Amino acid sequence: MAIQLKVRQLCWQANHKKILHNICFDVSQGEVIGIIGPNGAGKTSLLRCLTNQIKKTQHSQLSGSIFLKNKALHHYNAKQIAQCFALVAQKTAPIFSLTVADIVKMGLIPHRNLFSIHSDHDKEQVQLALHKVGLGHASHQIFDKLSGGEQQRVLIARALVQKAQILILDEPTNHLDVYYQHHILQLVKQLKITVIMTVHDINLASQYCQRLLLMHQGQLVCDGSPTDVLTEQQLSQVFNLPCLLEKDPITHHPRVYFSLAHPNQRKHIKGDFNA
Repeated sequence: MAIQLKVRQLCWQANHKKILHNICFDVSQGEVIGIIGPNGAGKTSLLRCLTNQIKKTQHSQLSGSIFLKNKALHHYNAKQIAQCFALVAQKTAPIFSLTVADIVKMGLIPHRNLFSIHSDHDKEQVQLALHKVGLGHASHQIFDKLSGGEQQRVLIARALVQKAQILILDEPTNHLDVYYQHHILQLVKQLKITVIMTVHDINLASQYCQRLLLMHQGQLVCDGSPTDVLTEQQLSQVFNLPCLLEKDPITHHPRVYFSLAHPNQRKHIKGDFNA
């Protein structure tokens, strides 16, 4: 598979605090990649760098390189980046009085000029995307009146309409019930495009991602298949909890269990990845 993204020695420091340190990896076309790790590991920060949302300022030092199709990311303009990346963030600004269909239509903006009129084909694409996320009935509802999980599905529908080459998802299963967690991740896996997403639930990441990036304290600890990344020793060290690993009898993917350790046991599971 052709390499779409190259990340080399990526470092980000803000207000004299290291956020990301020496991150290096490649992304091949069509891969479904999950970024996992504890809170504060740098997962969302990495996504922000990949979509060119971090700028160098007096208080924000960014170094290293990101190449999109062998061209440095900072050489792309905003519209070109929007044509390559579709982003579904964890939090969105309040959107007043816009319907669900209005929100999904925003995915067409990178491919239209300011005064383009939406065609029947465009309307069909919007409705098809809403059906895919289980909201075909909701096109005329007001976005801000929906539940958090419904809003998340609308934003994923918008990303589908955008038809980007790389889909970036920050905790896409946040606020979703169990059914739609699996529904959305199964849909994402079937899109046949490159997907990079942060996933809080390690077992969902194991089941739906071909490859995992395990992050800890701003560093990339391990990069590989779920079987390679999800090991008891590695996860115990990163999450500072005893970990049990077994093969899921249905999916045959690794399944992880954590439990609280007795204070006297914690010293046995701590590790230093810089050693």
